[in-house]
Amino acid sequence: MLKLDKNMKVGIVGLGFVGLSLTSVLASKGYNVIGVDIDKEKCDKIRNGVSPFFEPNLEKVLRRGLKKKLIINNDFSLIEDCDMIFVTVGTPQKPDGSIELSMIKNAATTIGKILAKTKKNPIVFIKSTVTPGTLQNIILPILEKKSGKKVGKQFGLLSNPEFLQESTAISDTKYPHVVVLGGYKTKYMKKAKIFLSNLHPNVPIIETNHQTAEMIKYANNSFLATKISFINQLANICQNISGANIDDIAKTIGIDPRIGNLFLNAGPGYGGSCLPKDVKAIMNFSSKIGVTPLLLDAVEKSNQQQIDNTIKLIEKNCGNLKGKNISILGLSFKPKTDDIRDSISLIIINELLKKQAKIKVHDPMAIENVKKKFKNKITYSNSISDVLQDSICGVIMTAWPEYSKITNRNLKNMKKQVIIDSRRILKNQNLNCVYNAIGIGN
Repeated sequence: MLKLDKNMKVGIVGLGFVGLSLTSVLASKGYNVIGVDIDKEKCDKIRNGVSPFFEPNLEKVLRRGLKKKLIINNDFSLIEDCDMIFVTVGTPQKPDGSIELSMIKNAATTIGKILAKTKKNPIVFIKSTVTPGTLQNIILPILEKKSGKKVGKQFGLLSNPEFLQESTAISDTKYPHVVVLGGYKTKYMKKAKIFLSNLHPNVPIIETNHQTAEMIKYANNSFLATKISFINQLANICQNISGANIDDIAKTIGIDPRIGNLFLNAGPGYGGSCLPKDVKAIMNFSSKIGVTPLLLDAVEKSNQQQIDNTIKLIEKNCGNLKGKNISILGLSFKPKTDDIRDSISLIIINELLKKQAKIKVHDPMAIENVKKKFKNKITYSNSISDVLQDSICGVIMTAWPEYSKITNRNLKNMKKQVIIDSRRILKNQNLNCVYNAIGIGN
């Protein structure tokens, strides 16, 4: 296999979850990396080895990279000498479900101006999640107009979607299950394939066009969301069958290689920074091109129904919620992260506040992020016993390991000992309480 010079320069534009993970991993491997972001304060933090968000092992890998050739700055002109430029800026969701392209347009405009000055012929990789046609119809014209150069001749442009999961981002960056390259089959595609083959030996590399590569990311996340909604629907059925257990069902069907065991953990609904956003975006996109997304519409409705079912379960056990203390255990959308974006816990809290309940919350990592959103509307607790004190109902929303260790001692100061376990992590505990687990028939 042809080797590439590690002294070539790699630029990363946007130092969020995807960008900082990629920056840190490449730098730790000895690549000459320049990470840039418009946020000076964020850059200062990163330069000092501090991640602006929590992700397991990220800071360790970042600090390893900082000891090598990594440069972090908010000066975009530094990428003028780069051989490869990865764009990892955000594409947040608009109220109608479509994606906001202002950040990626601004990045393309800045990179285009840099391309006009550079003597290099770099490859621009778009890792940001964008709907099909965005590279071809929006990014490419901006780059060519601002640079005065032609794609495929004086620079390359490739779609390179990411498939990272929060809490495993470093491992996912180092060992992806697949690498997708979308674009024209020019010398730039060949060079990119060599680079990524060296970076990820034995990983399949899919070469396709821009639109298909863009669609692959949405297909991937939409299927995962569908899988979650499917197992949640089954969990609702099980809950009404005496003795039925969704975990045994998921374990068994997951053994079937046609189904697989991932994303079959029933719960209160899917959340996070990707699945809700990407499902809504592809639904919006489908409608615009004349395709009615019937299945995805059902997936989204099923997810909302799961939230409604959780509220109904609380009311069934507690009656009128006005003025009553309800405890929420787990605020991040999944364990091992402080990310609360589209967290089902926060949606549940909002609904309970509308019913005038008094809310106490606990989370090992996400409290500070939640305080920025709810301020003094809810009460924050530092321990499990504290969050449950004087409560009439404890709702376990996130499967943090700490919650699997709850005992009768933690419950003794509750006003009414009711536990609703959306993750079934206490199903084998001998607790003196009214216990309701999503997916287990009473």
